[in-house]
Amino acid sequence: MIPPGKISRRRFLARSGAQTAAAVAAPMVIPRRGLAAADKPGANDRIGVGFIGCGRRGGQIMRLPAQGEIVAAADCDFTRAEKTARRTECKSFKAYRDYRQLLDNKAVDAVVVATPDHWRALNCIHAAQAGKDIYAEKPLTLTIKEGRAIANAVRKYKRVFQTGSQQRSMAPNRIACEMVRNGLIGKVHTVIGANYPSPWLMDLPGQPAPEGLNWDVWCGQAPVVPFHKELYVPRGNPGWISVWPYSGGEMTGWGAHGLDQIQWALGADESGPIEAWSEGGPYKPKTYTAPVSRPEGNAASAKHKVFFRYASGVLVKLDNGSGAGGTFVGECGKMMIRRNGFKTDPPELAKEPLPSDAVRLYKSDNHMQNWFDCMNSRKRCVADVEIGHRSCTVCHLGNIARWLGRKLKWDPEKEIFPGDDEANKYLDIERRKPYQLPDPV
Repeated sequence: MIPPGKISRRRFLARSGAQTAAAVAAPMVIPRRGLAAADKPGANDRIGVGFIGCGRRGGQIMRLPAQGEIVAAADCDFTRAEKTARRTECKSFKAYRDYRQLLDNKAVDAVVVATPDHWRALNCIHAAQAGKDIYAEKPLTLTIKEGRAIANAVRKYKRVFQTGSQQRSMAPNRIACEMVRNGLIGKVHTVIGANYPSPWLMDLPGQPAPEGLNWDVWCGQAPVVPFHKELYVPRGNPGWISVWPYSGGEMTGWGAHGLDQIQWALGADESGPIEAWSEGGPYKPKTYTAPVSRPEGNAASAKHKVFFRYASGVLVKLDNGSGAGGTFVGECGKMMIRRNGFKTDPPELAKEPLPSDAVRLYKSDNHMQNWFDCMNSRKRCVADVEIGHRSCTVCHLGNIARWLGRKLKWDPEKEIFPGDDEANKYLDIERRKPYQLPDPV
């Protein structure tokens, strides 16, 4: 087996270069297989999907549309990859410890990336280089520069990419965002979102790792620390979602949903705020040496409120709004967006029809089906890579504003803090060898 991280980049680039040339000649072709009728795909007409990461979230999204077939799975806990075989009828299913071997499997046309946050950038970039279409869970990245690297790779290798921001495929959310975009509550001046907690630090005593788990690989680009079950699970006491350097905390965990809805409603899918700041001075994460409940840790890491300002003048306050949306305050009323629902104040605003020339947003009724449809058409998905990157960037800006405790100027076009060397150091992290990102794509 190739040592983790020492990817045969020459092999990937040779393969992806050939596939890119083929795509120029025939851009509508899906590798290996085409689609039959959506309701009755033949055995050889289905899209072969490989899962990279088979834990809690990966297991939740394994029910694919009729056109899809799970043909492979990879996980640094090999027992989980093997168990995935029980969820598929594919007789040629392959289980892998190393996701790069999965990417070499010609039966795999597309991949679902459901690894922890600190692994997704490398998974996605390598998948794009290998010529696979990609469905990647949110939050898309651990840092802002990772997001731009993923987006560049997806565009260069002409991949179809869906970010797992499922609220983009929920009709009430789309309708509510259309109402805000079209001025039914008047000009928006303020948005109130949830005060998402930032991550904290853990220094836990070691425990025996489960049989079959390669803990060194799980740590990936982060420093190797002793295994502990309360770090390995996504959400527990506290689980890796609350811990740096594996995640941006609930600022990216739930913030990737709520702030994505704010971006969508404000028409900022390819931009973002121009300022970010927090109150109360710099946030210094606490290091816990024993398991801690998420409510306790969250309370300590969310004391400092966060604010954003957009070029339009809209102020976004992370305070007591919806964790999956926000409250939009306009000159004529309010719109409260939540997961799969919304409410207006006054209520009669919800009954107002949109004008004949209204701005209409991307309509998708099923998030996974939308990915499959776009793999066939080669069009962009409802939560395309640029959208996933931009929404996650707002989350990262919130954490950086807390860590520095001062007002930050942000250039959403250049994706830098202009003239602010201290803040720009937070755009990326130092990675453990040999888990660095590939050369710029």
